[in-house]
Amino acid sequence: METMQILLGVCLGLGLAAAVGFRVFLPLLFLSLAGFYEVIPLSESWQWVGSITAIIVLGIATVIEIAGYYIPWVDNALDTIAVPLATIAGTLAVAATVGDLDPVVTWALAIIAGGGTAAAISGTSSAVRLTSTATTGGIVNPLVSTVETATASVFSVLAIFVPIVAGILVLLLFYFVFRYYKKRRQKVINE
Repeated sequence: METMQILLGVCLGLGLAAAVGFRVFLPLLFLSLAGFYEVIPLSESWQWVGSITAIIVLGIATVIEIAGYYIPWVDNALDTIAVPLATIAGTLAVAATVGDLDPVVTWALAIIAGGGTAAAISGTSSAVRLTSTATTGGIVNPLVSTVETATASVFSVLAIFVPIVAGILVLLLFYFVFRYYKKRRQKVINE
């Protein structure tokens, strides 16, 4: 039974880390709300994530972040800080959800899987927005932002309520990220 709890915690954390790659604060707000309503268990040292204060702060940050991505050129500026912030937030999302493992295992898993997942997705998302800006002058960027926010919401909800499905979707997302970078690399080589 403990192995299943660990697996569910890892899938939950990875799903949230993937969502963080699209929007930094939205998945953390979902995590905070889920912890507050006791939908998911937070490890003992992470109980503060489910507090009213955390919900308010993350709610404000979420609104500001989402609004910022709809302002032309501000969205690209946000991307410059989004990758490092997503890496940190993805690490914290996994650390908060994997349960009471040995701290070395918890943090290694959180940094490698959570931070790595969030950084890879955030970097790809930034590349897509930059390409959109370069090819359309930023006209399509609000559509890109809407898709990213919706994807972050869906990944967050799935991670909280059906973590195994979220874990599988993260693997599929990595497949598409890999194909995207492979295609870009091939395009550069051919030019």
